[in-house]
Amino acid sequence: MFDDTIAAISTAVSASGIGIIRMSGVRALEIADQVYRSKKKGKRLVDVPTHTIHYGHIYDRDGIVDEVLVMVMRGPRTFTGEDTVEIDCHGGIYAMKKVLDAVLGHGARIAEPGEFTKRAFFNGRLDLSQAEAVMDVIQSKDRYALKNSIQQLRGSVKDRIIQIRKVILREIARIECALDDPEHMSLDGYGEQLREIVNVQRQEIDRLLSTVESGKIIREGVKTVILGKPNAGKSSLLNVLVGEDKAIVTSIPGTTRDVLEEYIHFGGITLHVVDTAGIRETADIVENIGVEKALDQAGQADLLLYVADASVPLDENDLRIIEMIRDKQAVVLVNKSDLPAVVGVDTLEALTGKTVISVSAKEGSGLERLRSCVESMFFQGSLDLPEDVYITSLRHKNALEEARESLDQVSESLDAGMPEDFYSIDLMHAYETLGYILGESVDEDVINEIFESFCVGK
Repeated sequence: MFDDTIAAISTAVSASGIGIIRMSGVRALEIADQVYRSKKKGKRLVDVPTHTIHYGHIYDRDGIVDEVLVMVMRGPRTFTGEDTVEIDCHGGIYAMKKVLDAVLGHGARIAEPGEFTKRAFFNGRLDLSQAEAVMDVIQSKDRYALKNSIQQLRGSVKDRIIQIRKVILREIARIECALDDPEHMSLDGYGEQLREIVNVQRQEIDRLLSTVESGKIIREGVKTVILGKPNAGKSSLLNVLVGEDKAIVTSIPGTTRDVLEEYIHFGGITLHVVDTAGIRETADIVENIGVEKALDQAGQADLLLYVADASVPLDENDLRIIEMIRDKQAVVLVNKSDLPAVVGVDTLEALTGKTVISVSAKEGSGLERLRSCVESMFFQGSLDLPEDVYITSLRHKNALEEARESLDQVSESLDAGMPEDFYSIDLMHAYETLGYILGESVDEDVINEIFESFCVGK
């Protein structure tokens, strides 16, 4: 579909062991031949077998640029489906840019963000759900996110959607054939058959939609907000979780005024940890803004960590926080367990109805139990994903919900005894909407928006 050749640095533009410059397009081998010289005189890359690696040097008009290995891959057996050349050079920033300049100087153009993957999509190597999974693989923050992204890249979402669409299309064809040739194909008694088929496919869609919340957590991490009254040890807990002093810790109550955010790997999962201002009534304008931000963050959280100071009695601020966490996913951390306790674990369990863990932010004790508790809350205590696919894309979620509404409309038409062509219209809408997930009938603006989020070399 493309008559030009693109090129980009596909590794990080920073000092490293190696750097890779990738080219894809109809002139990739020809351009590579113009900048590559082998020690074997007369060797031409356009003549070598596909999927082979060749040692030599890259030249520009001033002479040798770098010592390289060149990988030659002929389409369609490549990522993009086109002829592709990857030049492995030394990983210096200047060296990589010089090699890139050499190929650009002989007719390649710089790739747009995500253009290699976009070409893979347009050339039929990937559907749109798989193309999106490429970026999810790159951005994976933990083992769960990586496993789910790889499954989607291998077609877990695509296969499920194709199967649902196949069933729907079969029923559309049956209705249309019967309407076109009623003498030879009857729809007598078909309504109840269709009702059962629609119910089964709606259940499949509901099953996918039921994974959306977990999918969001897998992709973005568990949004974890630390709550507590001033000087309870929230910032100390953040520092222990992160493994460095990110938050200022003092004995002065109200030190934390703003929201501090960090991503941490916690026993194989990712926590998006948010430290907030201490919850209390205050006349200080700045601190009060911090408290309002804390309350707002708590409302958006997947998990609340309520830090209670074991060395002082509970007060009205604690009781306010206890009411906030009552209907939320939350764990109570009794901090300062290294000091004489005034507040007991039993008391807090009775008041909150939540799991209560005794910790010491100062010594780092109790964190292993916290890790196990969080895994149990969000992944049923298993280190393996219980489902084979999770929906992590808002675009996919919206399309599934729209398809389910169309199937609901079919059921309503059956209940109302509507003519068969009404069933066909809604079935077709469900079929087309599910195709939107795969990249069928997608607006160019949507495609561009998806690939603009990619890095240039991908």
